Amino acid sequence: MSSSVSFRITRTAEDLAETITALTQRLVKLEQRQEALELQVRQQLESVHQVPDEELATLDGIEQLLQETRQLLQSTDTLDFPVALEASDLSDEVHDHHGHDHHGHDMAA
Repeated sequence: MSSSVSFRITRTAEDLAETITALTQRLVKLEQRQEALELQVRQQLESVHQVPDEELATLDGIEQLLQETRQLLQSTDTLDFPVALEASDLSDEVHDHHGHDHHGHDMAA
């Protein structure tokens, strides 16, 4: 009988050793998978916060174009203002010499 008990103990110990080995292998695989997922999450977070160089260059170019456009608009506004006044004065003279004011009423001579 003692040999059958000894056999069962040995068999149980071997089963436990195999189970521990299988669990250890699964644990190692899970840890590797976790590390890979953590790395992937870190990379995604970094990429969210980084703008590609090409996109930055495009945005810089657009900003430069906007500044140049604003400067052109400002310079043409200051140039057009006297021209607009002169055109308005000429328009008044053309209308006035027809004997009407701006509202279509006859003007007294």
